[in-house]
Amino acid sequence: MTTTPTTPPAIFRATDPASVEACMAIRMEVFVREQNVPAEIEIDEHDATALHFLALREGAPAATARVLLKDGGATAKIGRVAVRQSARGTGLGAALMRAVEADPALAGVRRFVLEAQTHAILFYEKLGYAAEGGEFLDAGIPHRFMSKPR
Repeated sequence: MTTTPTTPPAIFRATDPASVEACMAIRMEVFVREQNVPAEIEIDEHDATALHFLALREGAPAATARVLLKDGGATAKIGRVAVRQSARGTGLGAALMRAVEADPALAGVRRFVLEAQTHAILFYEKLGYAAEGGEFLDAGIPHRFMSKPR
């Protein structure tokens, strides 16, 4: 049973080492341990320059996402969106996505893109994203490209 938190989640850009490490720990839990993505491809060369976002639920790290700016900052590629199992179904993932899209560092972005696991397509469609092209495998998991204009 999912419980309703008594305080709203805190969602922010992770800029200090402890916050970035919390983002990585969530990704390792969700992608590597739950979904069997190899650890050596989960953490990649883009992490050093990406914007990382962390969501706290009841003060504890519960969700994360990262953003890579492309096309001179006109396109934001959102990826590595992960919500801990205990926080799924609470609306935290949607709140995280809205916070990412609204972050002042992304003010110049004209288009958001992502590669969604196929089971999450409906989640992203509810947030205004549209699937494009066919299905493809990433780390052995079916995905589709999705985009949303600002």
